[in-house]
Amino acid sequence: MKAVRIHQFGGPEVLQYEDVPDPLPRKDQVLVRVRACAMNHLDLWVRKGLPGVTLPHILGSDVAGEVAEVGEYVSGLKTGQRVLIAPMHFCGHCAKCLAGVQNLCPEFTVLGYLVDGGDCELIAVPETNVIPIPDSLDFNQAASVPLVFLTGWHMLVGRAGLRQGQTVLVLGGSSGVGTAAIQIAKLFHCRVITTAGDEQKLAKAASLGADFGIDHYKQKISDEVRKISDKEGVDIVVEHVGAATWEESLKSLKGGGTLVTCGATTGPSVGLDLRHLFARQLTLLGSYMGTMGELHEVLGHIFAGRLKPVVDSVFPLSKVREAHEYLEKSHMFGKVVLNP
Repeated sequence: MKAVRIHQFGGPEVLQYEDVPDPLPRKDQVLVRVRACAMNHLDLWVRKGLPGVTLPHILGSDVAGEVAEVGEYVSGLKTGQRVLIAPMHFCGHCAKCLAGVQNLCPEFTVLGYLVDGGDCELIAVPETNVIPIPDSLDFNQAASVPLVFLTGWHMLVGRAGLRQGQTVLVLGGSSGVGTAAIQIAKLFHCRVITTAGDEQKLAKAASLGADFGIDHYKQKISDEVRKISDKEGVDIVVEHVGAATWEESLKSLKGGGTLVTCGATTGPSVGLDLRHLFARQLTLLGSYMGTMGELHEVLGHIFAGRLKPVVDSVFPLSKVREAHEYLEKSHMFGKVVLNP
């Protein structure tokens, strides 16, 4: 089969579109023919070099395709079925997995990070990770769903305890997680403020339900939040940008507010004045992916049309270097998808 692999860490030039052996699925696995694999910033970070990655390595976390072959022990799926793949690896038998919190499994990792991913023509995964999709979703849409909607749902619902009528600030509303978080917050009838780098992206965020937009290049986020909220601040900040927005995110919270973070795109080192933390009684939460139960829960809303995937652009898998360059420039609104 054809696949994109890295044999060394570096820029887009290290991405090699090449022939590799077809995977040999175990008896409890499903072989999926990949029709679409959506990109994430994780692809960029792994390509540049992260601890624990074994080379050569196949990137790609978000996969949609067709069942090509089912193992002898697989009973719930059939050849030709249209599916997406849960973008995670876990052992399935430890105490955390059996308790339904797979993202706390000692073996937990994201597909395409410490295990080979979906930037290829065929991938073998456990049956539990393979989820049938309705005809209403094409493969590019389906691939644009799993990681970002699971991440957004776990952040807002699982960790921050989102309630109807709250005010939510979503940083980076044009990103995959941002487009998902805006929609999830609106599903709970919340007031949503988001940020983006230009008017066009802010207009697209408004079309997803954002009530207010802030141009983070031209406006100071916390000042604008105070104006919008009549100096009160927001209940929840969805933070995944990191160092560049951390201080503004904290200033945007109301007393007793919650900041939940899942990433550090602009850097992981941030400052924190503990006096503000305890005096304002703030809550700071970390969030990493989500559970299989949460994935099925948010997919129910996707399949019913209440939440919608956002596809920015599609590249052939053979043009993966161009896709990486495009993603690094942050031109996109929503997901960038690769098609084998």
